[in-house]
Amino acid sequence: MTMEVSRLEPCIQLQLSRKELENVVDKAKDWALMHGISMRSKVSFNKNQVQVLPFTLLPSSFPRKNFEKAKGIQVLLNELIHKVAHDNNFLIKSLKSTIDADPFTAKLFNIYETIYKEGFSQTLSLGLLRSDYMLHENQIKQVELNTIASSFGGIVTVTTQYHKYILSEVGHADKIKNIPENNPINGLCKGLIYAWKLYDNEKAVILFVVESITYNVCDQRFHEFEISKINPDIKIIRRSLRDLVSEAKLGPNKQLIVGDLEVSVVYFRSGYEVEAYPTEREWEIRLLIERSKAIKCPSIQYHLAGTKKVQQSLAYPNVLNVLLKDDNTIKQIQEVFAGLYSLEFNNEAEVIIDNAMSDPKKYVLKPQREGGGNNVYNEDIKTHLESMRNSEERTAWILMDRFYPPVQKNYIVRGHNEPFEDNHLDFTDVVSELGVYGVIIGNNNDIIYNEEVGHILRTKPSNENEGGIAAGIGAIDSPYLIS
Repeated sequence: MTMEVSRLEPCIQLQLSRKELENVVDKAKDWALMHGISMRSKVSFNKNQVQVLPFTLLPSSFPRKNFEKAKGIQVLLNELIHKVAHDNNFLIKSLKSTIDADPFTAKLFNIYETIYKEGFSQTLSLGLLRSDYMLHENQIKQVELNTIASSFGGIVTVTTQYHKYILSEVGHADKIKNIPENNPINGLCKGLIYAWKLYDNEKAVILFVVESITYNVCDQRFHEFEISKINPDIKIIRRSLRDLVSEAKLGPNKQLIVGDLEVSVVYFRSGYEVEAYPTEREWEIRLLIERSKAIKCPSIQYHLAGTKKVQQSLAYPNVLNVLLKDDNTIKQIQEVFAGLYSLEFNNEAEVIIDNAMSDPKKYVLKPQREGGGNNVYNEDIKTHLESMRNSEERTAWILMDRFYPPVQKNYIVRGHNEPFEDNHLDFTDVVSELGVYGVIIGNNNDIIYNEEVGHILRTKPSNENEGGIAAGIGAIDSPYLIS
């Protein structure tokens, strides 16, 4: 089948010679490096070196009304995730089949169940969330909602400044007004600081749980430096789960102690992937953290609320009516939901599997994993579904309607390969995905803090299925708003 793909006009058609464009790209790369649009190389890792993170030379066009809708709905989605995270029956019902088929989700759920039975030492949860959307047939549709390690809030703040700079450099300063203000790093860090204050111990530190080898270090450090800028009295420490095996313990009143420091807030930038738990000891540390009275970002129940299976459960008819009371809120959220389909053993699932196998370009097959690079597309969907059709494994996956966002032209600037091929300027066909950041703090009974705090645009070549920036395929971008 052939999908009709619409097009958007780029913000400007650069009328530059190859030499002029090379000079602009050189300047852009230097600006990006000097302002932190960078990460450590995965190919030739060196702790003392960074390279340019892929970014678009120009901002990408995005319809204003869809942008404003995505921004306006974020506080409603924050509330929805909070309600889901505190609905024990809903979590159990949604994840039951997945727990049986997916060992990673089962481990997370086991921690949740243990804490739920013991009673929560800390009833407050902090959510730094990001809801991602694609345009499809002139509507925004939600791709997913991230509840753990919602990244690039630091780098995209700088990217917005970069795109204003570059428009001025290429003689289009008049267009800067169409790039919306954006400072998610400030909003995200205010959420972390708010949680630190609620813990009510000025000597307690904020713990960033990071990977043993951290590539996306600039984005993580932006959070650290912004917190220090807002409140220099707050001390931040960074540890991997492996480090915490030997350093972390519980105090007499369930305080989380790392070394000789009490921890007020735990901010997970790692822990969402299987690789973060190479041995059982890392799982024991995750349980120990959850048992503590430190405020977690995310708590285990927030982590589970962000799984693909829960997202799929929320798309069932009338489910939102149980979780939310306001009809207008329910309507707004349902408008952005995509078609999401369970693969449990029932007649409905058999029909959707048949549909996907006969027309795979209409769907994406998704496992219960975060971090990108895990989804299955096109003819590979048929192979996957055939291999697991009669196996319990299939219940760990969901099918989702595939989106075909409008295509436009842009330059993607990378650390190694210049955007020039065979002496031709590489003004590539690209598609974009909008993310909106939200912050929420609350407990079972009350929401104390609920804000939308900024946005990100991620852009990739239109012929690529996956768009991971850290993987080097996608690029960080800013929206250029059009009517």
